[in-house]
Amino acid sequence: MTDVWTLWDAELGYGPTSFLDRDRARRSPLGAEPSWGVVKVDPSGARILHAFPHSTLEWRAAEYGIDPEDIDTLLEVILYEPWIPREDDLLAMVHPEASAILRDTRGMPDCWTPGVSDSDRLAAHLARIQAVKNYAVLQKKASVADRQAALDFVGSTRVAPPDPLDPIKTTTRLDPIRIESRKMAVNWLRASGDQTAWPDFYHKPMCTFMGMQPAGGTG
Repeated sequence: MTDVWTLWDAELGYGPTSFLDRDRARRSPLGAEPSWGVVKVDPSGARILHAFPHSTLEWRAAEYGIDPEDIDTLLEVILYEPWIPREDDLLAMVHPEASAILRDTRGMPDCWTPGVSDSDRLAAHLARIQAVKNYAVLQKKASVADRQAALDFVGSTRVAPPDPLDPIKTTTRLDPIRIESRKMAVNWLRASGDQTAWPDFYHKPMCTFMGMQPAGGTG
């Protein structure tokens, strides 16, 4: 039987950084990478925080060719992925829900399968997520009334939005340049695989600039 989890809130946080250097001119511009925390409640009533870097949205857009403006699909992928079992996990076969998911999705291409279009990769990944919904977990929004009551109980002045994921959906604007660079990284890993790939304009290792002509180009 599918478990029902409820979504309650989403909040912006940030990753590690250092403010120890008092000299502003010497402070590193690195660090404090944005991260999101999504509050969920499982069927037992336990509060779970699902935290992920903001860059996860960029990576999924790059890996599966998801439209960077389609935040709904990106969040659907990210929030359900923890329940997708690995095909090489032998213990998954003794878990009824995991084995059912694997039975329905075995052999489908994943992010790293060579020679597959982005649309086929995404269709396969969404099929895995649908299998999770069918056999393991379904995530639903807690009601506005319940979420507002929780905010009132802790003394917050916030007003519960219609969608608990609104803090992510209404503020996220993904940078196409960052996504393109991540696509390059993914393409390089796919091309190299277990063998050494020949670098070119479209398949290049990190920190590598190959010139503006594709391999075999002229002029």
